[in-house]
Amino acid sequence: MARDQIAATTMPAGPPTRLLKFHAPEIVFGIDSTAEAAHAAVRLGGLRPMLVTDPGLIEAGWVAELVGHLRDRHIEAQVWSALTPNPKDHEITAGHEFYRSHGCDVLIALGGGSVIDAAKGVAILAANGGDILDYAGVDKATAPIPPLVVLPSTSGSGADVSQFCIVTDTAHNTKITILGRALVPDISVIDPRLLTTMPEWLNAATGLDALTHGIEAFVSLGHNQLTDHHALRSVVMVTQNLVTTIERPQDMPPRVLMAQAALEAGLAFTNAILGAAHAMSHQVGGLLDLPHGVINGVLLPHVVRFNAEADPTPYATIATCLGIADMRAPELESALVLADRLQELARQVGAPRGLADLGVRDTDVPVLAQNALKDACLTTNPRPIDDAQLRALFRAAL
Repeated sequence: MARDQIAATTMPAGPPTRLLKFHAPEIVFGIDSTAEAAHAAVRLGGLRPMLVTDPGLIEAGWVAELVGHLRDRHIEAQVWSALTPNPKDHEITAGHEFYRSHGCDVLIALGGGSVIDAAKGVAILAANGGDILDYAGVDKATAPIPPLVVLPSTSGSGADVSQFCIVTDTAHNTKITILGRALVPDISVIDPRLLTTMPEWLNAATGLDALTHGIEAFVSLGHNQLTDHHALRSVVMVTQNLVTTIERPQDMPPRVLMAQAALEAGLAFTNAILGAAHAMSHQVGGLLDLPHGVINGVLLPHVVRFNAEADPTPYATIATCLGIADMRAPELESALVLADRLQELARQVGAPRGLADLGVRDTDVPVLAQNALKDACLTTNPRPIDDAQLRALFRAAL
């Protein structure tokens, strides 16, 4: 479907009936834009920035490039990379100690969602103190955080524009969601070159994450005409380009489009919030320390089918925009076609057939469902869901 046709599907019939807000950082987008992060740090008053990253980004050479740009601006970065995927509560504590002991004043995050979430966690503690788990929920961190500049190295997390911070509670093997306007980065620098060194599995996982962000934002109870367009565009761009980036990883045009898809999905979900797929995925990720996007890829089709039973209309709109359903077809039929297409795409890029392949057991389901009920993302799922229904969904996805 052409761009103007997609826009037409989300054009409001009249003026908004409620007050709308749209949170977004300053965004710098384009090939070779990495140097802009150094300028951004200076503009934000940084003299001793803490650069949060991971060993893979160091090995790929991106950290050295950014450190060089900072030195050109007469700034010496303090590099911290002692974290793992799905950042843990104790890692956030260690990062905060590093920030404090080195007298840092600005945070720069170079990496994927885990790195950016870790930087946000350090920023929360730098301003508010305490333990990171104290801030689970909405707007619990009240003091302004230090300036934050982010450079995403994956095409999917949306953490570079979002008001979310996800941290693993290691004592309970679950993930907590920290949500607040203060967590939106000050400046997001998106250089599609950084995506070219992702391993294939991470490319697939983060692409499925962006896809889930777009779909859940479009159907969310919190959606509006400011988020719908971004959500739909991201879904179309992911479905059209994700497979190509895996088959031809150095081909830049699809990379640029995936970077844009991740950005637009992030802008959509940070303002519309998410739904059951994310509420469930957070629990599986916390239990087994697995890639978040892969879990989303498994769960999303099941959640689409569940939600569409109550209201298939937004899913039918997505299916029409993707060109896989006729707008004259029954809406539930189109929604189910969409669910099948999502399942097919996930398998095309290597996602497992079910949660059991990831190590989830039937005996895990009661705890997973109970924890999902507490997740903030569930509040904007378009269909109410209870413990029994969550258990049934988890089991359907096994």
